[in-house]
Amino acid sequence: MAIHQIDPNLLNGKVQVAVIGAGGTGSQLMNNLVRLHLALIALGHPGGLHVTLWDDDIVSAANVGRQSFYPGDIGSPKASTIVNRINMAFQLNWSSQVQRLNGDSALKAQIVIGCVDNRKARLAILQAAKRNRVHYWLDCGNRLGDGQVVLGEVCPTLVRQGKGPRLPHAADLYPELIDPSLDATDDVPSCSLADALEKQSLFINTSVAMFACNILTELFRHGQIAYHGIFVNLKSGRTSPLQVSEEVWKRFGYVIPAEPAPAKKPRASRARKKPQEQPVAA
Repeated sequence: MAIHQIDPNLLNGKVQVAVIGAGGTGSQLMNNLVRLHLALIALGHPGGLHVTLWDDDIVSAANVGRQSFYPGDIGSPKASTIVNRINMAFQLNWSSQVQRLNGDSALKAQIVIGCVDNRKARLAILQAAKRNRVHYWLDCGNRLGDGQVVLGEVCPTLVRQGKGPRLPHAADLYPELIDPSLDATDDVPSCSLADALEKQSLFINTSVAMFACNILTELFRHGQIAYHGIFVNLKSGRTSPLQVSEEVWKRFGYVIPAEPAPAKKPRASRARKKPQEQPVAA
């Protein structure tokens, strides 16, 4: 089994993280990122995390109970509500963007964490990550009672290049995740907590958020990981790791692209020796 080594640039200063989506998973994940930030600082990391949360939605009554919101938050923007609460509680200066991310958005991040529930949004995340040269994409997704977390590299830095294959991201392993034509037509907002629970298990978002942050914790704490994803099923109680393994990736239909052959150096031209003149016979 192979391992993936962390990009050394993530150990040299404050790490810029963008979280896309402040719903069931994103709101829970933000609380975990605070804990990770505090742990990194305590362990000697030079800057910890700076997180920017993106979401254009407003807190509704159906969000209270399943997401990380309170009755007094109803009617307020999700992104700024969560970030303001964190900043006041921990004296941080994290940021919020009360808008929807699109493929042309300016994304200042080394790690982007997707907590969205449709393929169109995932495609926008990947497009923005490529456009802004984001290194890591951590994708979080779930259905009624199961979910997955996949960490991959979008644009590895020069330091990472040449140190093993690029870590495939969610769209490499599941190309259908970025096909908007496959999005479900049922996008009607839930009107109550009971209605929301018909679509998602109460603790699936919490579980996915925990496993996502645990992968980041392992990566920062030990400088390497042997797995870069998790599949969790709350109904069966099973979890399965996605190992850093070319053989495992092949089962998903992903084959590591062949590296271009190094350019051949041109041979130095040799000057032809002039034939020695023969002495003229007398």
